[in-house]
Amino acid sequence: MPSELKITMLGHRGVGKTSILTAMYEQFESTIGATGLQLTPDPESSALLSKRLGELKALLNDFEATGGLEGTEEPQSFTFGLGKIGAKPSLQLIFQDFPGGYLDQKDGEFVQKVMTECAAVLIAIDTPALMEKKGQWHDLMNRPKQILDFFKRTYADLKEPRLVILVPIRCEKYLQNEQDAKKLLERIKDKYSDLLRFFSSENLITKVACVVTPVQTVGTVVFSNIKEIDGTPHFYFRKINHEAEYSPQDSEQPLRYLLCFLLKLHIDSRWGLFNRVRYWLGWDQYLKEAARKSAEKCKYTNGFAILQGQDRLDIKK
Repeated sequence: MPSELKITMLGHRGVGKTSILTAMYEQFESTIGATGLQLTPDPESSALLSKRLGELKALLNDFEATGGLEGTEEPQSFTFGLGKIGAKPSLQLIFQDFPGGYLDQKDGEFVQKVMTECAAVLIAIDTPALMEKKGQWHDLMNRPKQILDFFKRTYADLKEPRLVILVPIRCEKYLQNEQDAKKLLERIKDKYSDLLRFFSSENLITKVACVVTPVQTVGTVVFSNIKEIDGTPHFYFRKINHEAEYSPQDSEQPLRYLLCFLLKLHIDSRWGLFNRVRYWLGWDQYLKEAARKSAEKCKYTNGFAILQGQDRLDIKK
């Protein structure tokens, strides 16, 4: 049996967590797959992702749309086998998704248990809510304080290294040029300053790596306007032109950073608690080299950044 590594996906209902996975899976072959790696979902994950991919592409049927997939009603695990093309998987990646409502207090124990078990946490950020009208809808849509509280409870007295990936999505409008991308990154640093301050505390600064990786899950749909109905915001998007097709961008970057993080753990012998990581990277030399090649293409500019933990991601040493 391949070793298992778990990744939690945090974000409120409808923010786009499943869209990230769908775009990552769809683009894998043309990006990380070029290194000779193969990503194989289990049958249940494959069926759901195929359905979601059809829904994402259907967003382009209309010139203007609300731009997003329906949130999940129950917790879902997406399981992928990762290994050499044509061979049995060497590693099993399990992405745990759950309804945004599970961030509420009554379901808090489930989220805390999942976060405790995971080597990495992916935080999906609704970018228009963050950027438009000076972030008027950010707290409602992205719940930054609530997410911080979960980290306070689960990362107290942390013993093992962790990777936290902030993933702005529906961000096409805000990555049109270097200046726009800089504004997006600065807004993330500002609106998530309490969380970043927590990660940089004395007990966590050497254990937590934190990166920002914007993902354009459709690529050709940009934010248009917000309509407030009964106190609830409705976000609308439009295609860049009538002929625009589904063309996600950078959906593989979170996975590249995850591989980079795991490879560094293998290299760094101080973390005895991760012997199982060093084990699978040790006996499967092909996977180790493919992971290194993939990690070398992690992006660091134009909205992408390592906010903390450069040493946890430096594979050159």
